[in-house]
Amino acid sequence: MRQSTGTSASDIKVFQHKLAAYKELMDADIAAFAKDIERSTLNYYGANARLATDAYLSILTRGGKRIRGALTMLGYEMSGGTDQQMILQAARVVEMIHAYILIIDDIQDRSPMRRGGPTAHAQLAAYHRKQHLADDPEHFGISLALMSALTGAHAAQMILANLMVDEELRLKAVSILNRTMIVTAHGQTNDIMNEVVADVTEADVDRVLEWKTAHYSFLNPIHMGMVLAGAGCDATDAITPYAKATGRAFQITDDILGIFGTEFESGKSPLDDIREGKRTVLTVYALKHAQGGDKNFLIQMLGNAKLTQSEFDRCKDIIRECGALEYAQTAAKRHVTEAVKALEAADAKQHWQPESVQFLRGLARYLLDRKA
Repeated sequence: MRQSTGTSASDIKVFQHKLAAYKELMDADIAAFAKDIERSTLNYYGANARLATDAYLSILTRGGKRIRGALTMLGYEMSGGTDQQMILQAARVVEMIHAYILIIDDIQDRSPMRRGGPTAHAQLAAYHRKQHLADDPEHFGISLALMSALTGAHAAQMILANLMVDEELRLKAVSILNRTMIVTAHGQTNDIMNEVVADVTEADVDRVLEWKTAHYSFLNPIHMGMVLAGAGCDATDAITPYAKATGRAFQITDDILGIFGTEFESGKSPLDDIREGKRTVLTVYALKHAQGGDKNFLIQMLGNAKLTQSEFDRCKDIIRECGALEYAQTAAKRHVTEAVKALEAADAKQHWQPESVQFLRGLARYLLDRKA
């Protein structure tokens, strides 16, 4: 078995350096793409269409870590791919799909902010109010945001369907992406249902971790990149346990950051998850182990759209004091350990590019100390 000689710190350093390089390439590509779409939309479809398109592009170009696009490029290079221009377009597809999903997710979560700016539906509602248009601004904002998201999703599919790569590989990538979106939709459905039913178990939460996060944020981009490089089922199957374990760790740390981080760190208000009544490893454990008045208070606050800062602070204290925070942190560490072991076991048979393996190992280890 090929053993790693890198330390955790060196793995994370490689991950961060390579991610920054991927992000720079993608940001430049997406900025150029956005300018072209702005111009062509106005020329062909007029100012009304441009309004919706601009809302979509504002989410797409606002950035973020670009981890999904980076994993697409990483999976391609790891499997021996060399056409950087083609895989950069594929990474753009994945980031475009992500913007589409974020717009819908923000509507469902009633979120006003995303990545330090207004969500698509919020900025469109603000436009309605500023222009003193007829009818309801909130409904207008949601309606146009949905159209902007769908337009972006289908534009992404067009780019993917026309990639300059062997037809068989292109069709496999299209199939992987669409299958992933089906799994993700079922994961989101379960996540929404978990907010409104009386009893939610940790197994219910774990299904969402896998279907909504692991498949969408990790398995899909890595598999797409690998397939576009010509990798077979043995290779994509080999990376799957790593992707699922890393996805679970990512979502758990995201949920911790969502409550215990700042708006700058998470890109949204720390109060959002409690206001939405989101059921996570944190809140499900807290509801099971908090006692008496603390438990009753937490039940009342989960899903309370009028949650105040002082009420939120008490919720944080309850989650911390009943052991839920420590429990979630331990679960994340367990999944990271599983991910690294699965990666090294797979690499012993697949013999992937060493720097790519170090990137994936660094990504998993980075999650335990992530600040954003």
